[in-house]
Amino acid sequence: MIDQRIAQSFARQSMMASLQARMLHAHQGRCVIAAPRLDAFCQQHGASHAAVAFALGDSAAGYAALSLMPEGQEVMTVEIKINLLAPALGDSFEATGSVERAGRRLSVVRSEVVAISGTSRKTIALLQGTMIGVQP
Repeated sequence: MIDQRIAQSFARQSMMASLQARMLHAHQGRCVIAAPRLDAFCQQHGASHAAVAFALGDSAAGYAALSLMPEGQEVMTVEIKINLLAPALGDSFEATGSVERAGRRLSVVRSEVVAISGTSRKTIALLQGTMIGVQP
């Protein structure tokens, strides 16, 4: 399930469009975003650049937070930390974001990014951060 206002916000993200990302779920403090591996975003060793994992994880966490915010608000990252656990090698990637604690303006969030190759899934990054509700 994807809330209409979240789908509209996601559609305005040129970074996600560049990554050919698609939102699979965004509802009640959880969001899942998937993207294919693209040669244009690989580093010199053939793995996708860490920026891909960061962008997917940050967006999944942000939209998880937005799903719990009141109508008329948008979300921005205040701070976020990433732990890169393995090279981003796979056919595609999936980021699952969740809200750990939602406040009136600030939400503590986390996300996990996995690389997918066939039926194999490997966690490549973990993110934790804080999102803030803002007026657009």
